[in-house]
Amino acid sequence: MPTNTIAIALDGVTRTYRSRAGQVPALRGVTHLFHRGTFTAIMGPSGSGKSTLLQVAAGLDRPSRGHVTIGETDLGQLDETALTRFRRTAMAFVFQSYNLLDALTAYDNVALPARLAGLPIDRSVVVDSLDRVGVLDLAHRRPPELSGGQQQRVAIARAFYGRPDVLFADEPTGALDRGTGRAVLDLLREVADGGQTVVMVTHDPLAASYADEVLFMADGQLVGRLQGADATQVAQRMNDLEQSAELDGVRR
Repeated sequence: MPTNTIAIALDGVTRTYRSRAGQVPALRGVTHLFHRGTFTAIMGPSGSGKSTLLQVAAGLDRPSRGHVTIGETDLGQLDETALTRFRRTAMAFVFQSYNLLDALTAYDNVALPARLAGLPIDRSVVVDSLDRVGVLDLAHRRPPELSGGQQQRVAIARAFYGRPDVLFADEPTGALDRGTGRAVLDLLREVADGGQTVVMVTHDPLAASYADEVLFMADGQLVGRLQGADATQVAQRMNDLEQSAELDGVRR
């Protein structure tokens, strides 16, 4: 497959943290390719390393060993300033906690990444982004005046602005009711279908069923994958993983 179809490449990625008890491995030599225009969900038991994998892939954390490449850019070759600039133009983030600034309107929150990057604000793009997620009529309201679902839609509109190559989402529906969560997942599906790459950490089998592929993690490693799976199949695989993790805990 041509290299220009690869959005994210993880090559032997290891992440080890220091603690009073010694070295704690969070990732153990993870290698995987995420292709452009795909939606990937990452799942695993608590402590399996899925959030660490997302943070390392997004350049929010540095690997202890191995390489992370976004497009043609090796993140390990960038200093912190260059990495921050690269994240602002090549990536976008959607989190369970929304990460909106209460002092800014929805409109200004969407425009904020461009402002931080020193780029001119394209009003038509901000308006279009808010319109795509159905909150254009709330453009002049601040986050405390919005429901959780509305705030998450604004966060996704912010991610739409500038059409970044990759959108990372960490439990984006975790704080939402089922109906609002499905609407958010439809939007993420739309992003991937439009040619951008979506990588989402979730604990919800229904959310994972929106993805093209589900990656399963355990003990800092990729241990399985499902493609085109429904929520029941994803839930069964997660149940098997959790039972296996419990058995390993007993054996230890």
